[in-house]
Amino acid sequence: MTAAIETIALRKEYSRKIALHGLDLAVQPGEVFGFLGPNGAGKTTTVKILLGLVRATSGQATLFGRPAGDAEARQRIGYLPENFRFHDWLTGAALLDFHARLAGVNEAERRERIPQVLDLVGLSGRGNDRIRGYSKGMTQRIGLAQAIIHEPDLVLLDEPTSALDPVGRREVRDLIRSLKGRGMTVFLNSHLLSEVEMVCDRVAIVDRGRIVRSGKLTDLIGGVPELRVTVDRIQAGVLDLFAAYGTITRVQECTVTLGVDDLDIAPKLAEALIRGGYQLYGLVPAHQSLEDLFLSLVQSTSDR
Repeated sequence: MTAAIETIALRKEYSRKIALHGLDLAVQPGEVFGFLGPNGAGKTTTVKILLGLVRATSGQATLFGRPAGDAEARQRIGYLPENFRFHDWLTGAALLDFHARLAGVNEAERRERIPQVLDLVGLSGRGNDRIRGYSKGMTQRIGLAQAIIHEPDLVLLDEPTSALDPVGRREVRDLIRSLKGRGMTVFLNSHLLSEVEMVCDRVAIVDRGRIVRSGKLTDLIGGVPELRVTVDRIQAGVLDLFAAYGTITRVQECTVTLGVDDLDIAPKLAEALIRGGYQLYGLVPAHQSLEDLFLSLVQSTSDR
């Protein structure tokens, strides 16, 4: 099966700065893929190369087997950037008609699709309103609508829930699941890791232009048992004690998150803490979250 997105040894240099260091990435048709990383990690550069807006220094980037930037490949994608501006004197329906015409959708199909897409993104009945009267959330929704009006095979979404309230974020999650149900591939870039965790099949975490971890979410976070332990104080001695029982993945105030091989280690750890003179306020077994994994990987690479 031809990958929806594939990059091989993708490298991008800006003068003396290296934005991408040999990025290898594969996204399969029909999956929801999360592309995660801190600011400056290379996410935006990657997306611009995929869209044909920036040329790679070396390496390859393809969409459905076609070179990124190829006219045929670009016809198969929809894109919602994080920061976008629309002609606010247009109505929502007029904007969608304009983008559909740019994508080569004929008039009969445009008349049918526009009300359907407006309904899909929660703007039913607002298509004849001018965009200048839209709220931030409504503007975000019309942005989503223009990305899918031509029924692309691949949709690239950059922070699609950034301007939405909790109800709106849930609706966008439902929309993403609906797009997947229609066979579309969704490439999702978001800082809201809890959102990514709820909708993505696979993720890749990129830092300093390199992928530091990728795979199915169930493989990345489902099989690592953890203990979240709260004590009265954090100091060098207690961290050494924790490290003897597992891998410290996060320290937040007086709570230590510890990756362990077996949760049965909990009573022994509790006994050692009390024997060491620490007061134990909480010890909760848990599984690693995507946020925990993200922070541990990004922090570990930033220390190098």
